[in-house]
Amino acid sequence: MTNNTNRRTAHIISHTHWDREWYLPYEKHHVRLIELMDTLMDTLESNPEYRSFFLDGQTIILEDYLQVRPDRRERLEKLIHEGRIHIGPWYILQDAFLTSSEANVRNLQIGHQDAGRYGTISKVGYFPDTFGNMGQAPQLMRQAGIGNAIFGRGVKPTGFNNTVADSDYESSFSELIWEGPDGSRVLGILFANWYSNGNEVPVDPTEARDYWERKLADAGKYASTGELLYMNGCDHQPIQTDLPEAIRVARELYPDTDFVHSNFADYLASVEGALSSELSVVKGELRSQRTDGWSTLVNTASARVYLKQMNQLGQAMLEKVAEPLAAYASTATGAAYPHHLFTYAWKTLMQNHPHDSICGCSVDEVHREMVTRFDKSRHVAETIVEASAKALAEAIDTSEFAAYGAGAVPFVVFNTTGWERGGTVEIELDAERIYFRDGVAMDEMIRRMNAVDISGRIVVDAEGRTIAHTMEDLGLQFGYDLPNDKFRQPYWARRVKLVLEADRVPALGHKTYAWADGSAAAQAGVAPEAATASALVSGSRVLENEHLRVEIADDGSLALTDKATGGVYRDLLVYEDTGDIGNEYMYKQPNGETPLTTKGLAAEITVLENTPYRASIEIVHDWAVPASADELFEQEKREAVYYPERKAQRVEHTVPMIIRTVVSLERDGKGVGVRATFNNQAKDHRVRALFPTDLQANEHRADAIFEVAVRASEPSAEWQNPSNTQHQQAFADVSDGSRGLTVANRGLNEYEVLRDGRNTIAVTLLRSVSELGDWGVFPTPEAQCLGEHTVELTIIPHSGDGAAAGAFALAYQFQVPWTAVQTDIHDGKLAAINAPLYWEGEGIAFSSMKLAEESGDLMLRWYNMQPAEGELSVYMTGDFSRIYKSDVLEQAGEDVTPADRDEPLKARLGKCEIYTLGVTQSE
Repeated sequence: MTNNTNRRTAHIISHTHWDREWYLPYEKHHVRLIELMDTLMDTLESNPEYRSFFLDGQTIILEDYLQVRPDRRERLEKLIHEGRIHIGPWYILQDAFLTSSEANVRNLQIGHQDAGRYGTISKVGYFPDTFGNMGQAPQLMRQAGIGNAIFGRGVKPTGFNNTVADSDYESSFSELIWEGPDGSRVLGILFANWYSNGNEVPVDPTEARDYWERKLADAGKYASTGELLYMNGCDHQPIQTDLPEAIRVARELYPDTDFVHSNFADYLASVEGALSSELSVVKGELRSQRTDGWSTLVNTASARVYLKQMNQLGQAMLEKVAEPLAAYASTATGAAYPHHLFTYAWKTLMQNHPHDSICGCSVDEVHREMVTRFDKSRHVAETIVEASAKALAEAIDTSEFAAYGAGAVPFVVFNTTGWERGGTVEIELDAERIYFRDGVAMDEMIRRMNAVDISGRIVVDAEGRTIAHTMEDLGLQFGYDLPNDKFRQPYWARRVKLVLEADRVPALGHKTYAWADGSAAAQAGVAPEAATASALVSGSRVLENEHLRVEIADDGSLALTDKATGGVYRDLLVYEDTGDIGNEYMYKQPNGETPLTTKGLAAEITVLENTPYRASIEIVHDWAVPASADELFEQEKREAVYYPERKAQRVEHTVPMIIRTVVSLERDGKGVGVRATFNNQAKDHRVRALFPTDLQANEHRADAIFEVAVRASEPSAEWQNPSNTQHQQAFADVSDGSRGLTVANRGLNEYEVLRDGRNTIAVTLLRSVSELGDWGVFPTPEAQCLGEHTVELTIIPHSGDGAAAGAFALAYQFQVPWTAVQTDIHDGKLAAINAPLYWEGEGIAFSSMKLAEESGDLMLRWYNMQPAEGELSVYMTGDFSRIYKSDVLEQAGEDVTPADRDEPLKARLGKCEIYTLGVTQSE
């Protein structure tokens, strides 16, 4: 029994950490969840001393349970209303770094909506097992009305006499102040002894004495107050039905300690009331940088890269295409905004966002099911995009194209990014159609379509300019319409594919074009296409435009000249291959291994495309890499040898690794496009692309959650892992203040800035592993990722400040596909070139445009990429009655409507501020 004279309180919070899928596939965990919830409800109803249960902070558990037990909804609702079951604030417990900024917000929004329907929301910033924590979490929590964050990873307290080294990444206590880059602060609670430190409390007095002697000391070692937290549960842990009896035994054994069956609201209030010590202030991202580097789980960012690529596309289609298009269509044409479809699509996508799912660190069955969910969510998004684009196109005035002849085919290009955009766009058009309903014989329909004359056509924009393009005749094609008021309408069509240069398409808006007869257009006064100033290809090895020059060496590496700064970046795009004897969580290179690279390997180099608007060169590396790790590796896996201690090497036998890379440059492009494909036949290895910057800098930048995070390139003194890979969203960047290089990606979430004297940005393209890892032996042969892969990047040099120079904006635009739709000639209320708003702000990034479900208001969000104040100016082009500042939950705040409706709204954004506006449309 303790001899302490000061009373203390042991707050025992019952919970279960519920990974929906992990070492078992979803439905096997699902069955266990039903059993747990049945037992929980029976226990709560039969034993009033079992006071409450925390449902892991994620409302999806309610959906999963009621899917099988709909008859128990009323009982469940009653227990929630009575405060016995605590729910929210999230929809799922996501991985914070591998899900987009807006996905994290939608997770909060939908979690609050779902919990709110039950009349209660746990205002707990719950991050029990995220593999590191985003720096903007304090600001997000504060904007959601949450003043705390409870987490299990990222900060390591010293625990020795509550002393701490001078570091931003350690805390004196398990209680701390967590400060975001904007200055927002929350009370942080670290699970210093993990979220199972109060698990399975003994009822037997002898066992209980030993248990509590140890547990009280463990918690007291880290706590700053006498309010001690004990989490009674763990991963998929059944509830402890005899906990009230166990608590009575503990009270008898330790009369100087108040043992209570608690909840987070009471515990947090008690801590805040008892705080007297000055807590450490931990700033920014929590990535376990003051550790040995072997247990950060960072390499989940490269496990099963194909999942990350599907997620990037799915997120972009929802937040960067479907939402802004649907919002534009609703505000401009009155089209219904499909809130219900968005919620369904987001929920389906977010079911892939839990940390053991999107991280790619589960058994193979889990990740097979994820592929289907990605497809389902994307199909809904694509359907919304099609409907929204059609509604807008029908409202756009295309009548001016009638002057170009009866065969003119108008089409609309939409730019759903937050910046004006130019670039290469592809669209398939039907030159002519015959519907089956017309009663024409089948062979006659086919004959007519094959006879359609498509020669002599040009592309004209809404300003009467001829646009450079190429056309591919796709010939006879079958198609169909699905009208809302009649049965499906099949047809035959003569179809072509156009590739053209779209330029100056307004942000969040559209620009209209027509494919028309060249003679008719000339008679209408359209000037012929202007001759290009110079070709984009020189010989077979050089791409060049006004901004950049790309020279390709014999080994396929690139020398990139930035004409604005004069900077030259050499040896770009060398491929590297190393062994990997780690697992889905962590990378481990075999001891003493020398990486293989394509440096010096002769490549086959061919010009693929040389048009006025874009040129591309194909580089083929006929490479070979070791087939796998050796037999020792199989033994080490079977015996669960801790991965840093493995001794396996790679076999001498090799298999082909043929990499086909297409390097492209657009006429006005400020970045170099890279698209690489390869058929992976090797196991137990990692493939990266290397981009040496040769810039002197001790730190670098990476796109993170509502933040361009500044990170040290050299790890801390405690770091022992030879690898220092890190998370990225859209890009990584190295700058010396005068020059910089940004490497943007699509769904390649892992990078490293190498300590090689050249500050090389290394982007992981593939990691092949064969086991889950963690707490047991779980083979995952499909994690070897055998077969075809395609990866995409863009290399963007700049003048030193990527935010101010526009390099980061280009990287964000690279994430978003163009949208283009065919229409016909008609009158309309929308101009041929139009956008619902226009904004300016150096160093500010646009994040989202959507409609709020509750108010129907237009919601617009930006964030400041820089740690200094910025100015935002917003010009609204439509009718509105009010503009107000909002938060991430879309709640109305301060009115900021400009006094003169013809003047822009001007706002000062604080450093790294996430800024949301609500716009109420005029009736």
